[in-house]
Amino acid sequence: MMDLSTGRHPDARASALWIMLLTLASTATTLVFACATPFPALAALAAAYMRRTDGVLLALAAWVASQAVGFCLLDYPRDAGTILWGVAIGTAAVAGALAAHAAAARAGTTATRLVAGYLAAFVAFKLVILGWSVARGDVGSALSIEVMARQFVRNAAILAGLFALYRLLVAAGVPSPRDRPVTA
Repeated sequence: MMDLSTGRHPDARASALWIMLLTLASTATTLVFACATPFPALAALAAAYMRRTDGVLLALAAWVASQAVGFCLLDYPRDAGTILWGVAIGTAAVAGALAAHAAAARAGTTATRLVAGYLAAFVAFKLVILGWSVARGDVGSALSIEVMARQFVRNAAILAGLFALYRLLVAAGVPSPRDRPVTA
């Protein structure tokens, strides 16, 4: 239901707050892991608790923050290849968010929405990265089974941490981005 005085949905402010909080949390992981922003984990949490549009906005906000950290703090090279790789990661993050929402919409409980969203986001993210890698002629080690397994486990652990942070903040009184978990 829309609040006629503001023209916004009642949970729009809460969604904006959560986009900011989760972007900050992902920025911390980017700094700790030197550029490993947990896009699939963010997508899964967003798919369970946010509207699809907000999930895409979260993916974009986390991507912008990741690029800012990379170029401003981690001294990424400022060349066309690095910038193009950044665009590839951004498109993969958005694809992951969309896939997570599509998968979570078919799941029942919060736990199954998180798992389905995470699996879909991880696969979509990696498929888009594969597509960009093939287009660039550089399929390389980032898509090796060993690297993907390590990333899968790390992102799953980050998802668990983000879920715990979400539950802790909601219990402390931070408004949920939705009155109830997303079901469709």
